Amino acid sequence: MSSVAQKQLPLRPAGPATVERLLDWYDTERRELPWRRAPGKRAKAYNVWLSEIMLQQTTVKAVIPYYKDFLRRWPTVGKLAKADLDEVLAAWAGLGYYSRARNLHACARMIVDEYGGQFPRAERELRKLPGIGPYTSAAIAAIAFGEKAAPVDGNIERVVSRLFALQLPLPAGKPEIKRYASSLVPADRPGDFAQAMMDLGATVCTPKSPSCLTCPLQIDCHALAKGIAAELPRKAPKAERPVRRAHAFVALREDGDILLRRRPTAGLLGGMLEVPSTDWVAANLAKAKALREAPVTSDWWKVPGTVVHTFTHFRLEMQVYFAVVPTDASLQLWAEPERCKWVNRRKLHGEALPSVMKKIINHALTRHED
Repeated sequence: MSSVAQKQLPLRPAGPATVERLLDWYDTERRELPWRRAPGKRAKAYNVWLSEIMLQQTTVKAVIPYYKDFLRRWPTVGKLAKADLDEVLAAWAGLGYYSRARNLHACARMIVDEYGGQFPRAERELRKLPGIGPYTSAAIAAIAFGEKAAPVDGNIERVVSRLFALQLPLPAGKPEIKRYASSLVPADRPGDFAQAMMDLGATVCTPKSPSCLTCPLQIDCHALAKGIAAELPRKAPKAERPVRRAHAFVALREDGDILLRRRPTAGLLGGMLEVPSTDWVAANLAKAKALREAPVTSDWWKVPGTVVHTFTHFRLEMQVYFAVVPTDASLQLWAEPERCKWVNRRKLHGEALPSVMKKIINHALTRHED
């Protein structure tokens, strides 16, 4: 049990005083982030929206350089709406969850076409936009427009579940957490309150070993008083990720170009470029059958080792084949030549290549050059 809990500090019900203590802490201890404004100042809706979309399932450290690059390329929602989708996908490459980039572009166009280039203020209107769900709509409404909205991300879930000692496991406990979070939102400074809750969860009320002794809300925290802060929020057991397997073909042309293929717009990694491969399935595919699906007729070399990549809902294991082909090599019909293109290996950084495909290419080229 925590030493703070053992002292049995007098417990106060969470309320306006709790909010005041949290905002006082935020005024001096907040994180300095490029999309934020000073306490009491509202940030631009475009900046809040862009950062929140990028931060979905991605760390702040990883997002910052992408955020700055996007603002440099497309400083307004109007500029982003006019951008080519391929450029947006290429700029997004490496952030993962690429449907976010497609929705980002579609959302920008909808804001320009249907809202005159201005973000709607109300949470319910924001939710009508592509890629904007309950959390993001509440975050934009609160932070950019001062609306009394309660965004609840993973950090806020953790703070609220501990503050009120809510023990219903996630995800079933999410509605209860949302109700309690909403009960705390102040009419003034709702945006600062939301960001303060985010910062508290990210820096103090962390998933493991929370810093309860330095927490501005320790006197309000029911979980701390019960000695169970580190155990919350409880989570239902996760199902084991299924495994999918496939064979990928890295064709390097004699002039230094690599064969890439565009994936269908709908579905996983939609619209991104890929190394041609067999279907991603649960069963192993025999080598002879896999080679019949090679995109180019050549002497394919089986690259030692396996490329492994974990997606949200499954684990992908790729056996990679490599071949050097002549510059006039013709593609097999199954490869759908209209979706394929050759890109020089030195220019791959400018293409919309997801990280799993970069792994596959690097695996093939590194082993080939050893």
